[in-house]
Amino acid sequence: MYHVNYHQILEMEKFFRINLINSIVGFKSLNLLGTISENGESNLCPVSSAFHLGANPPLIGIVMRPERAHNDTLKNIKSTGFYTLNNVLPDWYKAAHQASASYPSGVSEFAACGFKEQYLDEFRAPFVSESTVKIGLEVEELMDVKLNGTTIVIGRVSQIITEDTLLEDDGTINHTKAKTMTVAGLDAYFLPQFLERLPYAKP
Repeated sequence: MYHVNYHQILEMEKFFRINLINSIVGFKSLNLLGTISENGESNLCPVSSAFHLGANPPLIGIVMRPERAHNDTLKNIKSTGFYTLNNVLPDWYKAAHQASASYPSGVSEFAACGFKEQYLDEFRAPFVSESTVKIGLEVEELMDVKLNGTTIVIGRVSQIITEDTLLEDDGTINHTKAKTMTVAGLDAYFLPQFLERLPYAKP
């Protein structure tokens, strides 16, 4: 049996600890986060921290790593207030993984990794044209986490783009049909397998 405590975790080799803690909660949602700077430079990066906050108003949160000199994502979100989340498909997940590389500030991961930018009028952030489920968000609140320097970005869902065939009658997005991928840890990619939809639980 593998058993470690908090102090032993802190003493682990850096990358072993990173991989352990990132993968321990299992499968996570996987999206490409699209932004654009005030100068019109697009930016793209994979994120696996998106979470549902509520449906009325429709809110989604993400956790962003501490700002770095070469990391334009949070800087763009703060300056424009707009960003997108786009699902990742099996045909190009390796290109999505490449978007996690530390490109210099101002270099567009869209161009570097072979993705096409898609824009809507009056929405100041690029969607990933190749994605089958696309979410446009506008910043509602930024919460700085003093414990580790991360920032929780809470966004209002203002745009949803998907195919009619992926939307169930009750409003559920069929992510199996959409071919939405998930991730465990930092670099292990999966296609989830549908089992069953259960009725609303009652006592």
